Amino acid sequence: MSDAKSQTLNSSADEPKEWYGVVGEFDSPEALLSAAKAIRHEGYTNVDAMSPFPIHGLEDAVGLKPSPLGYIVLCIGLFGMLNALLLQWWTGAVDYPLVIGGKPLFAFEFSIPVTFELTVLFSSFAAVLGMFALNGLPRFHHPSMQYKNFGGVTDDRFLLVIERTDPLFDPEVARQHLIYYGAVDTELVEV
Repeated sequence: MSDAKSQTLNSSADEPKEWYGVVGEFDSPEALLSAAKAIRHEGYTNVDAMSPFPIHGLEDAVGLKPSPLGYIVLCIGLFGMLNALLLQWWTGAVDYPLVIGGKPLFAFEFSIPVTFELTVLFSSFAAVLGMFALNGLPRFHHPSMQYKNFGGVTDDRFLLVIERTDPLFDPEVARQHLIYYGAVDTELVEV
């Protein structure tokens, strides 16, 4: 019985592990920024950085593209505005036309408050839901959290990750690059 149990444990230990990437820890934001620029200059394209606070220029250094969230919010906000105008026009001029005090069946001036409110409502929903969708949230665990000192990222640690999906990824070479560019600690992290 114990022999069968030890065989299953050994067989699971012999299976190849799936790696997420190599994590390098840096001691200052300046070191992280210069290392990110250097790693991108080496040709790595799938790079991520983690910091307890925003670092100016880091998004460019890791090759982060501009977010499409603004365009999403604009389109959904315009959709809300058009819905408000269409709803007010339909109810006042087509579905239930009443002439009250000589006012026209549809007047743009009187529809401004409702139009504004629906534009803001649709835009705010688009911003929140779009942010969640683009960030892949809710996500309760990320592979980079496997790094032994990950808890310090919210306090005083700065991490740079070279992901396995990078075309140039070789665990030992990536680790050596991170050390060369100033990482005080590196670790190969599993998925």
